[in-house]
Amino acid sequence: MIEWFARNPVAANLLMVTIIVAGLLSASRSIPLEIFPSFENDTVTVVTAFRGATPHSVEDGLTTRIEESIYDLEGIETIRAQSAEGVSMVVAEVAEGYDKRQILNDIKLRVDALNTLPAAAERPVVSLSSYNPGVIQIAVMGDVGEKNLRLAADQVRQDLLAKPGITLVDLLGVADYEISVEITPAVLDSYNLSLAGVAAAIQQGSVDVSAGNVKTRDGDILVRTDGQAYTRNEFAKIPVVTRFGADPILLGDIATIVDGFEQQPLLTTFNNKPAIMVDVLRTGDQSSIQIAKTVRDYIEVKNTSSVDGITLAYWDDDSKILKARLTTLLKSGVQGGILVLLLLSLFLRPAIAFWVFLGVPVAFMGAFIFMPFVGGTFNIISLFAFITVLGIVVDDAIVTGENIYRKMRGGMDSLEASIVGTKQIAIPVTFGILTTVVAFYPMSDLGANRIGYIAAQIPMVVIPVLLFSLIESKLVLPSHLSHINPRPEGAGLNWLSRTQMSIARGFEESIIRYYQPFLKKCLHNKLITIVCLLAASSIIMAIATSGHLKFTFFPRVESEHIRISLTMPDTTGFETTDQHIKNFARHFSAMQEKYRDPETGRSIITHIYTTTGSSGAIIKPSVGSANIELIGPEERHIDIKASDLAREIRELVGEIPGAEKLTVIAEIGRGGEPINVELSGVDIKSMAEVGSRLRDRLKQYPGVFDIQDNFSGGKEELDITLNAKAHALGLTLADVANQIRASVFGFEAQRIQRGREEVRVMVRLPLQYRSSVDDLQNLPIRIGPQNKPVPLSDLAQVVASRSATTLHRIDRSAVINITADVDKEKTNVPAVIRDLESFLADQTLSYPNLNYSFKGEAEEQSENNAGFQSGLVLVLIVIYTLLAIPFKSYAQPLIVMSIIPFSAVGAILGHVIVGYDLSILSLVGMMALLGVVVNDSLVLVDYINQQRRKGVAVFDAVLTSGTTRFRPVILTSLTTFAGLTPLLLDGSTQAEFLKQMAISLGFGILFATAITLIIVPVNYLLGYQIKHGCKRLAGRGWDTWLEYWHREDSPAN
Repeated sequence: MIEWFARNPVAANLLMVTIIVAGLLSASRSIPLEIFPSFENDTVTVVTAFRGATPHSVEDGLTTRIEESIYDLEGIETIRAQSAEGVSMVVAEVAEGYDKRQILNDIKLRVDALNTLPAAAERPVVSLSSYNPGVIQIAVMGDVGEKNLRLAADQVRQDLLAKPGITLVDLLGVADYEISVEITPAVLDSYNLSLAGVAAAIQQGSVDVSAGNVKTRDGDILVRTDGQAYTRNEFAKIPVVTRFGADPILLGDIATIVDGFEQQPLLTTFNNKPAIMVDVLRTGDQSSIQIAKTVRDYIEVKNTSSVDGITLAYWDDDSKILKARLTTLLKSGVQGGILVLLLLSLFLRPAIAFWVFLGVPVAFMGAFIFMPFVGGTFNIISLFAFITVLGIVVDDAIVTGENIYRKMRGGMDSLEASIVGTKQIAIPVTFGILTTVVAFYPMSDLGANRIGYIAAQIPMVVIPVLLFSLIESKLVLPSHLSHINPRPEGAGLNWLSRTQMSIARGFEESIIRYYQPFLKKCLHNKLITIVCLLAASSIIMAIATSGHLKFTFFPRVESEHIRISLTMPDTTGFETTDQHIKNFARHFSAMQEKYRDPETGRSIITHIYTTTGSSGAIIKPSVGSANIELIGPEERHIDIKASDLAREIRELVGEIPGAEKLTVIAEIGRGGEPINVELSGVDIKSMAEVGSRLRDRLKQYPGVFDIQDNFSGGKEELDITLNAKAHALGLTLADVANQIRASVFGFEAQRIQRGREEVRVMVRLPLQYRSSVDDLQNLPIRIGPQNKPVPLSDLAQVVASRSATTLHRIDRSAVINITADVDKEKTNVPAVIRDLESFLADQTLSYPNLNYSFKGEAEEQSENNAGFQSGLVLVLIVIYTLLAIPFKSYAQPLIVMSIIPFSAVGAILGHVIVGYDLSILSLVGMMALLGVVVNDSLVLVDYINQQRRKGVAVFDAVLTSGTTRFRPVILTSLTTFAGLTPLLLDGSTQAEFLKQMAISLGFGILFATAITLIIVPVNYLLGYQIKHGCKRLAGRGWDTWLEYWHREDSPAN
């Protein structure tokens, strides 16, 4: 086939054009853009609202019952549950190999069949978890009042949903609409009413009822009562008390009706103005860049025409980050490609270098064809994979092109040189590509966590690129090179050709003058050479690991946002929390003025965004956050990092008395906590005790901070027990509980649909009658037909206790997680975890039913280490097998693979040189090295074998292989490193995330190449000597073998 395509340029060109056109079409139509790859979790979520219920009531009434109904379903791997105030959430993880939609249906059937759930609870909502990443947020701000601000935000949401390409828009940190009907106890007494009675009057007076059809001669006429109330004024006209001969008492006469929002204090500010955030999200294959552009254009138009005191601004524009990362990576790719082409042109004829480099875009287009079939996207990781393979992908073309070039210089015509040169190295090149494919493949299955997801993107790109590169180098490249005319060695050349020939000759002369004599000495002193190389590598490793290099599981890359989050005890009031958040904002405002560019006056802090009463998904008065957005590092004229600003704000804020949690985050890519201990068991009290001791233990380690757990003291809880008097009056606990709930939480009279919003109508006492323990003690409990009020204190005992804010369960067992962050410059995390292992083992002796495990980074690291270990073993076995097949030898694959340990030394040395710690991403780069570094060794050994088959003495064959294959070996390594160089030199945030993988690959290949040109010839010769020496030893004895070893004409010498 190689010869047929070489002699048929039309077929070769059509194949190339077909790949390019199909790749372009696929890239433009079928491959979406995103920052990070979408990680869809196969989980089914059951969410049930139980408004006003305590976490314990939610757990007992909902969570446990739902868990018990589904735990035995086949296909469920793990069940995680949370019971919080007013809501239960049960998440079932679908086991691998099962249909998630079938599991969804099975769970839905089981949950729908439950008939023991509390009557006051909402209907459980069962759904598949979906991944809808945010693209951009809009701050709708102005001093116009809460209701007007909400109406403006609702309008913005509706406007955006009407735009093409936008289908998902949410409001953040807003309370639901609610109509609150508040009646004082005195009014209830004067009219002999109860809250339940008022709610019943609303239900009867606010209703639409269809009464059927009246059939007339002219046709049917629909009949209905049109009495549904929707607004405050309409509800005010509902009669509550009717008396014969007198006007009815209307709801507006006896109650205060507030048409507003749920009584949940929330406050958001943006640049020190009240605001509501509108979150625009992406679904499916929608374009983040197009969505963000549509939103920014909308903001610009809206601000120009706004006359109502409302202004809009955008925040957290992910498309900006996406475009910056795309630009960074594409720039690095283009620069790397230019460097690769220049290197090729220096050592090969420019025409040959061009056709060799043309294989890069062809191979990339082939990968574009393949990516949609495996769910690939253009993201930061897949683009890095393209840069990674940029220098590798030309390896087979370099070896092929260089061999053809050498044949041409030897006197063959172009066509014959293309056919013979390609066939001669077809087997080693093919198996070299396959070994690289094998090295990258295990990355696709390192674990179901963020590292596993990230690593899986790389083989999705690299493998098809390499395979299409192999096709191009064997079928297309020979055809193109067959049309190059042999070049004269002397006159008639242009300045470029003369320059290239001069460099090429100088390079070849250097090989003969310096490398060949050095290699000859190494071959004469094999054992000394091996010992020296091992000693040098050991010294490098010792220097690198003697305190100069640390291992960080996941690199922390600085963000362009800084977030300070505060969690106070649940007994803390909204006003106290808000004072702290305002203090954070004042510090940020001061820093905004402090860090202004002296030339432009522009601050590196662009926006300040605060929330009180909510923090992420948590909504309660005791939480809040303050956030700032920074200009990109490449735009700053002030030499300061986000981590420096985070350290400064932490010092300015200082310690907040009583704070349960105070964290400052200025980094991206943050996953599990460095320390996360999960306690599980049946006795929550003993778990809390051990958790408290563990927190105290963590405080003893230097560099450990932000120690917290998910089982805080929670809110104060009042437990009510009926006394004998209540029983004597015929009251039941349910009677009293329902009246208390109606008075304190409210009685839901109706739900109405008003436009897009569902609005609850709640009947309750005014806030001043339910804002203290004394109010509860004096709460009137109405007895008998006359609704006689009796204070609760006369009927029941009220005892104060404390309840956790959120109760967590995993696989039907209660769990508590104790977490901490770590300054890894001060603390060795593995050492801390080993000490905690011993501490917890002692603790469990006193609590036999208590179990513990390490989650967060420790769990991820354990999963990934297992994946790496099994992947490493598999890769080595498969590479050995692939090498043994063409060599038809058991020993020669070991010679080729002897370079692998040295490549790891080079990768580690690269981290020391550049000044980066090792991380899990460094190991991902090292795994990629396995298949790449053996390619040069494979070519060397194959050439030696070819020479020996021609009858060349083994020593001469080994020596000739080093000098003859020196140029392609060096070229393949230099092009790989050149492709990565722009990324290594890039100082942007986008490049920092990827550098450790690039360092491992780039420096590992450079170091391994230098060693390859020495160790592989030496090992080959040593292996040959040992093999034949052993034969002589077996046949003639030890003395004869020693004599053979030292003979001048021995192949070993």
